[in-house]
Amino acid sequence: MAALSAWFWNERFWLPHNVTWADLADPAPGVEYPKAGHLFSALPLALGIFAVRILFERFIAGPCASFLQIQTELSRRAQPNAVLEKVFTSITKSPDSRHLEGLSKQLDWDVRKVQRWFRHRRNQDKPSTRTKFCESMWRFTFYLYIFTYGIHFLWQSPWMWDTRQCWYNYPYQDFLIMFIHHLATISLISFSYVNNMLRVGSLVMCVHDSSDFLLEAAKLANYAKYQRLCDFLFVVFGILFFWTRLIIYPFWILNTTLFESWDIIGPYPSWWLFNILLLVLQVLHIIWSYLIARIAFKAIMRGKNWFVFSFSHWLEGCSCLSASVLIELFRSFR
Repeated sequence: MAALSAWFWNERFWLPHNVTWADLADPAPGVEYPKAGHLFSALPLALGIFAVRILFERFIAGPCASFLQIQTELSRRAQPNAVLEKVFTSITKSPDSRHLEGLSKQLDWDVRKVQRWFRHRRNQDKPSTRTKFCESMWRFTFYLYIFTYGIHFLWQSPWMWDTRQCWYNYPYQDFLIMFIHHLATISLISFSYVNNMLRVGSLVMCVHDSSDFLLEAAKLANYAKYQRLCDFLFVVFGILFFWTRLIIYPFWILNTTLFESWDIIGPYPSWWLFNILLLVLQVLHIIWSYLIARIAFKAIMRGKNWFVFSFSHWLEGCSCLSASVLIELFRSFR
């Protein structure tokens, strides 16, 4: 186990040349550097945020939904049937023609009746518009707060205006102000935390926070049936999404992580991994931008205002493992 730990925390992988973990473990008085153990503090913070979310949805988002007359829909429930319920829960929620014919013969039902049962049963599991409104209102509030906090902090930081400041004196950079900000993210941000890439990490998160709250605001307007406001917000979201992901991120963030850092601190093994992950993120930006543009094009061609609904449904419906992992990577690196 000790050998595995020594291999994983190899200094020559994580840190630049001539820097050791001992250098970071014994800083000057009044200075403290990040440690991997600090990440465990994210667990109680996550529980606290979850509790705040429950209270927010119950006492703030819920009354707002009532004020806007967004009620829980009474969807038609499927009649109890043990055979179909077993198929629904353990085999498939959308049976193909072969399954439908078999169930039809087994139950002596018409095939269309079996199809109708599965449709009603699927609708039972869908969250109501009121539930989705409360969830979106929470995400809107949280994303807006995080983005505002990030801008407030970065506005006073020299690396906001000169990205070369991210690499001067690296990795001997204080972490206290950024500690709370970094606890809000997981996975990839843990990487930047462990090897103290806090400055450039804060820029990455700020870029990604800039448009999330607008998407949630557009969804809120959609649920409340304010279609013009919904359309306007989504247009602003789309413009900001393309600008931050396809312009600012590659020409500002990747420029400093690939080229400025090379000039100032030089490459080392974890530097390569860090930049590969950032490049993977850029590939995802291009994919998501293409999907948004395709949905927008279809909406224009059909002449219907279903852009927000379609994109929101696509995000909420990404339940397969690969899509979930990609979205989690995206969320983590914000």
